[in-house]
Amino acid sequence: MIRPNFLTTADRLELLSCVKRQREDYGVARRANALSLLNDGMSCAQIAKVLFLDDDTVRSWHKQYLAEDWEAVAYDGWKGGQSRMTIAHEADLSEWLEERFCRSTAQIRAYMGAKFNIHYSHSGCIKLLARLGFEYRKPKALPRVADVEKQAAFIAFHTNLLNNLPADEAVYFSDAVHPEYQSKPSHGWARKGSNPAIQTTSGRVNIHGALNLETFDAPFVEPTTVDGVSSVQLLAKIEARNPDKRIIHVIWDNAPYHKGPNVRAFLSRKNCRIHLIQLPPYCPHLNPIERLWAVMHSHVTHNRHYPTQKHFANPILNFMREVVPKKWRNFRDQVTDNFRIISHRNVRVVL
Repeated sequence: MIRPNFLTTADRLELLSCVKRQREDYGVARRANALSLLNDGMSCAQIAKVLFLDDDTVRSWHKQYLAEDWEAVAYDGWKGGQSRMTIAHEADLSEWLEERFCRSTAQIRAYMGAKFNIHYSHSGCIKLLARLGFEYRKPKALPRVADVEKQAAFIAFHTNLLNNLPADEAVYFSDAVHPEYQSKPSHGWARKGSNPAIQTTSGRVNIHGALNLETFDAPFVEPTTVDGVSSVQLLAKIEARNPDKRIIHVIWDNAPYHKGPNVRAFLSRKNCRIHLIQLPPYCPHLNPIERLWAVMHSHVTHNRHYPTQKHFANPILNFMREVVPKKWRNFRDQVTDNFRIISHRNVRVVL
């Protein structure tokens, strides 16, 4: 049930204005009318009957308003008619917009009024912006990544390492994963209106693992805490599984425990065969074991509910112990070292 009085005071006045303006686009006015009636307490079914709509349409407008706001609901993709602005005005406005990120048409309309003495309605401004090539959208979160040069250098190093790898050496990629004992909803096809849902849980499992892309050997440990101790346990396990290898290259990230006293003491042993290689900072995309974790989640955790944490942990451990060794050929196309360089060069950072 949709609770009334969800509109802000400013939006309620804007919607009422949209409904009353005779020159307002019919589609925008109808959306404004529907949201205003919902805000007054009418149900979706009642509004749909009055406005000759489907009640799911009214519900979707309400959902979009809560997720984005009235600007997004009002946008219908229509480019508008003849502009009241000159080509020079439009060029000026476009240049002004390129230099900032306006969240509302109010700021844009205020600028046009002050600069050109031209006043647009909310919906009219939306159509003008669409015709000028602007759209209402949310900026993407921008994760930190390593320098492009560092990524390229690592990819070149990795390629050279594999191309010149002697028979008595091996390469492993290592990382930790923490599957949460928390149901992970993911997209799937369902009949419209069936409202699929899964039960939620809480807790997690720790796995510190490694992966050899040539043999798909995937040793791992199940520590209470991922730290220097679990790092040493994993390195010892990798050594034990490769008695014929003179050098074992282990590539992992820059976590502090990967460089801590436990690991340093392990490496200082006289007959240690482990050679550690650090990934560039902020480059999980250059670690193929991350792709194995994604495959594990798709097979074990997505859209699945387990009654207890033990029931949750067992399929994960079974996937690592049984599924990976027996069915690794099924994963070869998904878990690869087909690396690519990630760059921020083609994005505009919003300040």
